[in-house]
Amino acid sequence: LRKRWEQKLAPALKEQWEAVWRDAWVRLLLPSLETDVRVKLKQQADDTSIELFAQNLRQLLLQSPGGGRVVLGLDPAFRTGTKWAVIDGTGRLLVHGVIHPIPPKAKEDEAKQTLRKLIEDHGVEIVAVGNGTASREVHQFVRNWLKEAELAVQHLVVNESGASVYSASELARKEFPDLDLTRRSAISIARRYQDPLAEFVKIDPKSIGVGQYQHDVNQTRLKQSLDRTVESCVNFVGVDLNRASGPLLRYVSGITPTLAQRIVEHRDAQGPFATRQALLEVSGMGPKTFEQAAGFLRIPDSSEPLDASAVHPERYPLVQRIAADHEVSVSELLGNESVVARVDSAKYESDEAGAFTLQDILAELRKPGRDPRADHTTVEFDESVQELSDLKPGMQLNGIVTNVTHFGAFVDIGVHQDGLAHVSELSDRFVKDPLEAVALGQQVKAWVLEVDQERRRIALSLRSDPSTPKRPPSKSGKPKRGVQKNERPEQATQRGEKTEHSEQKQVGRSERFEQKFRSGKPRTSDKRAHPKSGKFTSEKRSDTPKATGDFQTDLATLMEKFNQN
Repeated sequence: LRKRWEQKLAPALKEQWEAVWRDAWVRLLLPSLETDVRVKLKQQADDTSIELFAQNLRQLLLQSPGGGRVVLGLDPAFRTGTKWAVIDGTGRLLVHGVIHPIPPKAKEDEAKQTLRKLIEDHGVEIVAVGNGTASREVHQFVRNWLKEAELAVQHLVVNESGASVYSASELARKEFPDLDLTRRSAISIARRYQDPLAEFVKIDPKSIGVGQYQHDVNQTRLKQSLDRTVESCVNFVGVDLNRASGPLLRYVSGITPTLAQRIVEHRDAQGPFATRQALLEVSGMGPKTFEQAAGFLRIPDSSEPLDASAVHPERYPLVQRIAADHEVSVSELLGNESVVARVDSAKYESDEAGAFTLQDILAELRKPGRDPRADHTTVEFDESVQELSDLKPGMQLNGIVTNVTHFGAFVDIGVHQDGLAHVSELSDRFVKDPLEAVALGQQVKAWVLEVDQERRRIALSLRSDPSTPKRPPSKSGKPKRGVQKNERPEQATQRGEKTEHSEQKQVGRSERFEQKFRSGKPRTSDKRAHPKSGKFTSEKRSDTPKATGDFQTDLATLMEKFNQN
């Protein structure tokens, strides 16, 4: 403003306009700019965090299912005892109760007798222990007793995030009206082993705990993002129509919560659905809704073989035509790799079924009804490591990733405190985004770098050899100095000499400039005449600061003079 307007103003008005400009900047413009910048930065931070939370939730929902096995779920606790519940292969509750295997009551013999009776009477195949309070103590008790009793029963620790929220929900009260909150939590833990997705959808996604500081971001956008993630996961995996609960069905494309409840009520009243077409009998299920939802609903025991696959009913005639052309029935075509491999997809392309649609259909025919989630595996923690004091730097332990953040990943290695693997320690290669190297629920081998007993912090590394130096990122994507690709060693030596020579020249220039600056002598380039005044810049002026010989002092003086001018 000074440069553009001050010269045109009358001398008497300059001071007044100066005050006006300063007041406008300090009182109005600067606070407004600060607010805009803060809002923009907050929005960028929210976007990044919400995206990370959604990715963590997706990995949590798509954890490997254990399948239809008889499971004993344990909800550990010290004072109130460990609540247990046994469910059958379909998730139906069989029996429930409480044991006290650890202090303060420590009724170990009674707990062992109860567990043995449950295993023998109900054929328990696996014991799932929640990872909350007293989890390590109860899991150690179960592990030692199973080894002592020589029973071929598997055991593992299950993520119980949000189990207490579910147990107090309206859905849990309707499902188990005669049970208290703690018994419902044990049932939820057991079901999470069978199918994590089917159990997690009963809980508000924000209550699962998918990341740090999730309550600091925009809650409306967070809920929208997490709901879209749940819906995407449910449709990606597919839903068993005759076993799915209302909360699970409502995430299927095209099905509203009201329609999901009507489907469950129709199934309870009329019995299991025989085919997908029977869905049209449900009140509110119109042709358009059926068109959206049918491809994501499965009926394993249907009289129509394709109802158990991801093939949409609209494509049944196409599959039947393929089977007829190869002289097999549809049921014989499903899973028959030799026949599917001979199918010429170009022959069946049309306006309604293009090349990509046919590729999806053929992939489904090869493995009909295949669960896209990975096979379930369990992690075995080191039995000699139970407390923080048992950890020593240099130990390598089995672990499981419990949380992923922008700065690294938290790993459970079998003690009460999760360790942190910094983003620089996640891989032997450079990692910009932790999700490039690890995923929630992933089993890893972690090296112990440091243990802080006072602050109860554990530093871990997932690199193959933490003692080797880390690789910094390459900005240009090209190799650093050395022998380049297709280059002889003597060429690299010559190139190195040239680089060293140029660096020496640059150092020489810097030294000469500093000597001239310290001496206060003008440079030769300063002796040129000014185009307008004709004066030389080297002429001494009374207001020109003199060099003192100290670089920092002279530089500060010049900057002050520059600001004044």
